[in-house]
Amino acid sequence: MDEGTINRGRLFWLGVLALFTAASSASIRAAIAGGLKAQWIDPIAPVQAGELIGSALGSAFLGFAITVFVTSAVLDQIGMRRMLLGCGSCFVVGTLLIVSAGTVASGMGVYHCVWAGMLVSGIGWGLAEATINPLTARLYPEDTTHRLNVLHAWYPGGLIVGGLLGFALADVVHWQVIMALVLLPALGVIGIAATTRFPEASHAAGRGPSFRDTIVEVFRRPSFFIWFGAMFLTASSELAPGQWIDVALSNRVGMRGILLLVYVSALMFVFRHFAGRLAARFSNPGLLWISSLLAGIGLFMLSRAQSPAAAILASTVWGLGVCAMWPTMLASVAERYPRGGAWAMGLVGSAGALASFFVLPRLGAMFDSAKVEIAGGAAAYEHLTGAALRAVEDAAASVSFARLVAFPAILLLVFGGIWLADRRAGAAAAEGRA
Repeated sequence: MDEGTINRGRLFWLGVLALFTAASSASIRAAIAGGLKAQWIDPIAPVQAGELIGSALGSAFLGFAITVFVTSAVLDQIGMRRMLLGCGSCFVVGTLLIVSAGTVASGMGVYHCVWAGMLVSGIGWGLAEATINPLTARLYPEDTTHRLNVLHAWYPGGLIVGGLLGFALADVVHWQVIMALVLLPALGVIGIAATTRFPEASHAAGRGPSFRDTIVEVFRRPSFFIWFGAMFLTASSELAPGQWIDVALSNRVGMRGILLLVYVSALMFVFRHFAGRLAARFSNPGLLWISSLLAGIGLFMLSRAQSPAAAILASTVWGLGVCAMWPTMLASVAERYPRGGAWAMGLVGSAGALASFFVLPRLGAMFDSAKVEIAGGAAAYEHLTGAALRAVEDAAASVSFARLVAFPAILLLVFGGIWLADRRAGAAAAEGRA
């Protein structure tokens, strides 16, 4: 990379804007999900509404997973500029599909249009993630963990802005107008990507592994798939609850759940600027073990919270737990499997997104099943109104959140084992040098 012609700072902040766009879109989708559900999904299928809205929210993660998996392998062939231009374009198209669904379709067609719009938005997120992580690692090879944590601090930054906009404007404008705000940063990504010089492909520059080397690196070291599976579980502990929190907990805790997501995102934004230094002290597996412990405790507390104070306390514990998970997982893979390149990072990123794709509909289905059971049957549930309906849905929300505690519990065993193995390997190496 020619430092005289490549502006590292401009490229880094373009990556920040792309991730900010993805995050603000995600938090706005979470914020408007209740309004969208009430206007379009409840009249179509009241008993299955939770599963349907969960599936629609989850489709964004499916788009993300497929895109990261495919495009990470051919990043240099496609080119980072084209990837980020496609990122911005997908957010424009996906957003327009969501807000216009009621105009261009009817009946279940409205739901399918919303589902498709969220899928396309997820593709935009995937194009961003597949590009900005290897770009950051290439720009800052000497400080990868810290820079990736700083970069990903802007994911919660986008969640904060989108969540606050969704909350503040809820009583002022229609939810479709709020959703359309995603168009602004998306157009910014397109404009900046079109006018920015990118580093040449790593293969053309004689740096980095070939795709064959990447495949060999991944499959000759089975330990990679432990990290792949761990990413599935860390994302299930972080991203899925974040998308579900406003729909499920707003009535139960006496405050909008989106404000809890904003609060947790603020914790993430601050903490991720220091996570790289904490990882240097505890090691990446050590930091991830501590994160899993806090995440599990926090999710259990959220399942029991019944007041704003209890919800804020639970969110604090959960937020401190999950805030460093995603970037530290990516940094761990980049450092342990350096010849895996962008595709190895993309694989673990796709695992994280697939988790939310599978978990969100299951959360919705558990919510629907619990509410029907608590009400005494589907017919009884459909006749509930007012306080009785809220009481049933509050109890069902508690059930759905309690089930999530299993994910960080498993991670405690996984990261504990890796942490212990690393310490033993380090001690053995020190003895050998002595």
